[in-house]
Amino acid sequence: MFEIKEITPEDTYTIRQKVLRPTQSIEDCKYESDVFKRSFHLGAFEDDKLISVASFLQENNPAFEEVNQYRLNGMATLEAYRGKEAGSKLLLEGERILKRRHARLLWCNAKFPVSNYYIRFGLREYGEVFVIDSIGPHKLMYKKM
Repeated sequence: MFEIKEITPEDTYTIRQKVLRPTQSIEDCKYESDVFKRSFHLGAFEDDKLISVASFLQENNPAFEEVNQYRLNGMATLEAYRGKEAGSKLLLEGERILKRRHARLLWCNAKFPVSNYYIRFGLREYGEVFVIDSIGPHKLMYKKM
């Protein structure tokens, strides 16, 4: 069983780098909006070991008109723990917090092969596949809250 806790931006960097940007530095895993006042970060722990992270960053996407938008960014689970629903629990807890904060929209740039995972949580695809340099193909996805 996993325990979901709020964590600091710094707690996310190692897993972000290992899973999402293995050829890049830890510095490349720091996002400007990590430290915005209303941004928050969640971690899934198994036996006190951080195994999965997700960041919910107060950041607007100009493709959407809603106010109080949040961006899901840097979601990653260590390989040995995938398929055990740690990420699912992070998303569900994140949504609970977003509802309490009266968020109107959650959006993310999902790696293209993983977009089906987010569809299970009610996110929809928006626009065409695009490439983020050094990371690969992505799809803009969103969910109205």
